[in-house]
Amino acid sequence: MKVTYKGIPHPMLSKIQEKLDGKFGKLAKLLDGRGEREAHVMVCQERHLYCSEVTIQFYDHQLVGKGSDTDLLTALTVAMEKLDTQAVKTRGKWRETHRRKGTGAKLPETAPEPGASGEGDTAAKRVFRVNGLGRRKPMTLDEALLEMDDRDYLVYRDAQREGLSVLVRRRDGHFDLIES
Repeated sequence: MKVTYKGIPHPMLSKIQEKLDGKFGKLAKLLDGRGEREAHVMVCQERHLYCSEVTIQFYDHQLVGKGSDTDLLTALTVAMEKLDTQAVKTRGKWRETHRRKGTGAKLPETAPEPGASGEGDTAAKRVFRVNGLGRRKPMTLDEALLEMDDRDYLVYRDAQREGLSVLVRRRDGHFDLIES
């Protein structure tokens, strides 16, 4: 990582420079996926306080860490910690959105046939949520039998019990009634 310093009032001690190089090395491992990054460090001193600001350009985002303390190393460390948390968060967001296939794609209106994809049972099962088409009036068992037509099952509100019932067509042609 290429680091440029501006506004440091006096030359940095070698101990401070080594510690900062270690922190920038850690950050470089996190950010330097494609090409080398460039970091800008600006330090200003106001009375007894050092104010530091570290800026890095990362995937069309500008990451900025600010810190202030009476000690130069502590001010720079605070700024680097804030920058590190921003980098982890931004990198996680970038990975999440760019590694998923088909983000933003609409789900099909109807469920595919079980053998249509050629994968059989290895394909993931999907749930399609269907909202009711308005309130339907309660039915009796005879009305539900008339409405079954070619369906395999019918869920309806029973008029006599005021509860839900499921009418299921069996393979032998008869019906099963499930009452809740």
